[in-house]
Amino acid sequence: QVQLVESGGGSVQVGGSLRLSCAASGSTARSYCMGWFRQAPGKEREGVAGISPSGAYTYYADSLKGRFTISRDNAKNTLYLQMNSLKPEDTAMYYCAADLTPCSPVVGRTGVEYRFWGQGTQVTVSS
Repeated sequence: QVQLVESGGGSVQVGGSLRLSCAASGSTARSYCMGWFRQAPGKEREGVAGISPSGAYTYYADSLKGRFTISRDNAKNTLYLQMNSLKPEDTAMYYCAADLTPCSPVVGRTGVEYRFWGQGTQVTVSS
């Protein structure tokens, strides 16, 4: 199993940036597929970006390409989400998720295939 703890959320103005982090416990954390999901009030959870265990492959929701970047540092057992040019519609609770290979899709999914989740970190973008 792996335990996940997100951090880095906060309040930012339109056009600002935030970097979310997700610290994974366990020596095998680097073997896990990982992804970021978000859920806004009254909306279904949606996949934001996914990354393969090595970090060689990344996947993004089309609407977020060019603004969000997912990465991981396996030496530090940490997943990141760099978010730039933030918009009010990016306001949501952001969650990191992990599971073993084969990697389940993140984009276009709610993440039900992922077994391990963090507690979430709130991102609020105001105009």
